[in-house]
Amino acid sequence: MELTTVWFLLIAGLWVGYLVLEGFDFGVGMLMGVLARDDKERRLLLNTIGPVWDGNEVWLVVAGGATFAAFPEWYATLFSGFYLPLFLILVALIVRAVGIEFRGKRPEPEWRRRWDVGIIAGSVVPAFLWGVALANIVRGVPIDADKEFVGSLLDLLGPYAVLGGLTTTSVFLVHGAVFVSLKTEGDVRVRARALAMRAGVVAAALAVAFITWTAADAGEAAVWGLGALAAAAFLAGLGATWRGREGWAFVGTAVAIAAVTAMLFWSLFPAVMPSSLDPAWDLTTTNAASTPYTLKIMTWVAVFFTPLVVGYQAWSYWVFRRRLGVHHIPDSPAPATTGH
Repeated sequence: MELTTVWFLLIAGLWVGYLVLEGFDFGVGMLMGVLARDDKERRLLLNTIGPVWDGNEVWLVVAGGATFAAFPEWYATLFSGFYLPLFLILVALIVRAVGIEFRGKRPEPEWRRRWDVGIIAGSVVPAFLWGVALANIVRGVPIDADKEFVGSLLDLLGPYAVLGGLTTTSVFLVHGAVFVSLKTEGDVRVRARALAMRAGVVAAALAVAFITWTAADAGEAAVWGLGALAAAAFLAGLGATWRGREGWAFVGTAVAIAAVTAMLFWSLFPAVMPSSLDPAWDLTTTNAASTPYTLKIMTWVAVFFTPLVVGYQAWSYWVFRRRLGVHHIPDSPAPATTGH
């Protein structure tokens, strides 16, 4: 297997890891506005992802770094053409991170409500825009003979791209609800399971539409197979949720996200960024890649460090595997008062 193919597969694997793990982070953030009924329950939701959310973002950092090093032409065209959506994603991720870290620094309810809005928005915006971006990459965007993006923002908001954004947003919401039901106990667990079932119906309809559209365009048996696997896994996850088997439900939604991501990258290969203007101007694993020597060095580094990073993250999930309840959340200190 050529090293360009190896690195395409590795980058696809990094995106699978990021979307599966960060997907439930986004879902939990969105649920703060609809699932939690008071401050203790909002703090409970944040505590379910507290030990892992920042580690989950490492997958995105590594995916971006790997793309820059292995396929610099892909990186340059992607980040210049998708500048505004990627900038909005970055701002949203920063707001969400600051909100998670700062909402508990002061006891005033208004302070915490404002940061809660930031966490919710910082979860919804990336969940939607990542779907839009991935759909555009697969569908193709205006790229000229100089490998430069020559379109506008409106070119990135076509029906297929918007459907992709709605699909990722709804599926991440369900994924987050299933994760909350897996990690909590009591009333929050029951409500999360019920919400996952209700939202799952909408998410399943959007996902099936998106999968069908993608597979029909690709016209490959493997793409249809991965799409069918994704749909079956998601429906199986909803069935497990209905039976109260949260562990299997989480496996189902995780496999569904992984399968859809694999489907998108499979339909993309050997291109990394198709041109909607002329197939001869596509960015591929060949014309967008670094030198063979660079890829060789990167491969040896990846062989050594990747198992260490994956092993450490798996260990952290094992350490923080216990369920949480509102009784584990200490009372907040009363707001400070000033005398006159």
